[in-house]
Amino acid sequence: MSLNGKRIVVLGGSSGIGQAVAQAAAHEGAALVIASSNRARIDAALKTLPAGTEGHAVDLGSEAAIAALFAGLGGFDHLVYTAGENLQLANLDKLDMDWARGFFGVRYWGAYAAVKYAAPHIRSGGSITLTSGLAGARPHAGWTVASSICSAMEGLTRALAVELAPVRVNIVRPGVVKSPLWDAIPAAEREALYVGMADKLLLRHVGEPAELAESYLYLMKQTYGTGQVIGVDGGGALV
Repeated sequence: MSLNGKRIVVLGGSSGIGQAVAQAAAHEGAALVIASSNRARIDAALKTLPAGTEGHAVDLGSEAAIAALFAGLGGFDHLVYTAGENLQLANLDKLDMDWARGFFGVRYWGAYAAVKYAAPHIRSGGSITLTSGLAGARPHAGWTVASSICSAMEGLTRALAVELAPVRVNIVRPGVVKSPLWDAIPAAEREALYVGMADKLLLRHVGEPAELAESYLYLMKQTYGTGQVIGVDGGGALV
């Protein structure tokens, strides 16, 4: 139950929760590979990680690009997928259907393709940890697309746990987290969202990426859980 010496691939590892996972795993002695679509963010993230960390700019909406990434990586122990476009909310009557379909590209189909091409390279005792969100279990108005994706990711996790056994496949369900994924929302509205959510949450604060990272590390290190959803939401599912 140690990550020391393990090789971990974090897709979405250049910012937010993914970067926090990479930093926490590196602190425990893991070797990291991070990938995202933003070269500048990768370069910035690499400065916060140990020398020797690999960083790859990859279009995670492209099956061919994902396939090429894993074809060149060789064997590794754990895959973590946290990638996604900036979060946007839209009520049903104002929702653009093409945008809604496209939103599944990285968050769902990117994860699906990553697992497909990563699975043959995962070493014995390894794992896959995916990401959903509280929207799947506790949606609000305007969250139809986000809720659909989160629910789909959790169903996918259970199916993969059966199909890929004994590789462990689990998923983290974050609540609202201070992450660059909210950057599409104007700063004032974003801060109001954080304040409003913090007032409602049982723990009275919005999550930080480092807090969520511990859940991903647990799922990589434990050896007897698969197909599980780990909710880390400040009590958001209860209010």
